[in-house]
Amino acid sequence: MDGVGKQVFRQKMNQVITPPYLSKDDKIGIIAPARCINFEEVHPSIRVFKKWGLEAELGTNIFRKFNQFAGKDEQRLADLQQMLDDDSIRAIICARGGYGTVRIIDQLDFTAFQQRPKWIVGYSDITVIHSHIHRHFGIETLHATMPINIISDNPPDDTQDTLRNALFGKIRSYSYPVTPLSRNGEAEGVLTGGNLSIIYSLMGSVSEVDTTNKILFLEDVDEYLYHIDRMMMTLKRAGKLSQLKGLIVGSMSRMNDNAIPYGKTANEIIAEAVAEYSYPVCFDFPAGHGETNLALILGRKVKLKIDNEIELNFN
Repeated sequence: MDGVGKQVFRQKMNQVITPPYLSKDDKIGIIAPARCINFEEVHPSIRVFKKWGLEAELGTNIFRKFNQFAGKDEQRLADLQQMLDDDSIRAIICARGGYGTVRIIDQLDFTAFQQRPKWIVGYSDITVIHSHIHRHFGIETLHATMPINIISDNPPDDTQDTLRNALFGKIRSYSYPVTPLSRNGEAEGVLTGGNLSIIYSLMGSVSEVDTTNKILFLEDVDEYLYHIDRMMMTLKRAGKLSQLKGLIVGSMSRMNDNAIPYGKTANEIIAEAVAEYSYPVCFDFPAGHGETNLALILGRKVKLKIDNEIELNFN
């Protein structure tokens, strides 16, 4: 059994499957399962990945356009399926989010992916893939920045570095200041979640998020405040908040309000929804649609400590 096989076997025995980390000269695939994108928007990331020692292969249909989508459903499906099945591709990087992944998720065949797991990277609409994989296969994935956000090989924050560290197996822990509304405590559990709107939209489907004994991560962008409340109430009524080990709230960016103000911030709405529970909660964690988007290993058992600062440990 080779090193990759031993790693996968060892993780299967522990009920958590960690895809093999990347090495220099590995090949990665870039596809667009949702909104359309052009070459100029992808090209900077190709240069960055090359600087990391990685070879990028583009999906056949990545630059197609069908209305707002990156090609028709069958074209986006074909690109993602090809990357899942190709053993030479060691990680699949989703070029951007938007909307559209849910239209193809049920047609994907994950057989080869289960046999030879690889990292799948993205956030926002890519929460569909994260949630589906965690629900059915127990394979870790990366909630992290995407090519649409990579415009320079010298970024002003840690966003790109944490993606590289996660892909190459060097991510260990994060420490950040505590912000108002946080609730102190310690917790250990599998990290799950992603974009709140997508999690809400998957309720009742075969890709519905499983939150029991998990540490849930939530983030969102460009939503009305009353809709944040609606989504949190839905999660609460469905029992998705009562069995948590902990809650990490990331960027809640560019929130909208009505002419008659809702009267609470997004963080206040979320804090109210979980006020009756005792698990630790933190806010403004630098991940999601904000200026900084730290890579998170979803599906991994992590340790969360909230006291004078927020500590998230991936070891």
